[in-house]
Amino acid sequence: MRIGIGYDVHALTENRKLIIGGVHIPCEKGLMGHSDADVLIHAIMDSLLGAMGCDDIGTLFPDTDERYRDADSRLLLRKVAALMEDKGYKVCNIDSVIIVQSPKMRPYIEQMVKNIAEDLNIDKYRINIKATTTESLGFEGRGEGIGAQTVCLLENQEKQ
Repeated sequence: MRIGIGYDVHALTENRKLIIGGVHIPCEKGLMGHSDADVLIHAIMDSLLGAMGCDDIGTLFPDTDERYRDADSRLLLRKVAALMEDKGYKVCNIDSVIIVQSPKMRPYIEQMVKNIAEDLNIDKYRINIKATTTESLGFEGRGEGIGAQTVCLLENQEKQ
């Protein structure tokens, strides 16, 4: 069994779509980033990569590589899933929290879980996603950005 943690944050900016967990969320601002800046999927990928003892997503999918400009993070998550399969890892569970003052995430969480379960080829009951505000404190509370934290537990099905 291996535990991994992931954390990601992106600034909110004009003229970008807000995509979290592979879901387009109607909002006047979106997240700034080289890819689609899906803060939740980025945190999940880093937790999975960390549990496997691999480099982080910045090394695997560098923002200096034009192939990843405006990339769909769900496609990147599928690449991490393929790496897990190659290394013999299975997801026991993923627990994530989105840190955002506004907009409210509750209406979108079920679809986020469905998307991530599909991309990782696992049952959705293995994924938990929740959201919290910061009571208007910090950059998230001021509406300057959105963060996400994730922890995962992987089991290796093969002998190392």
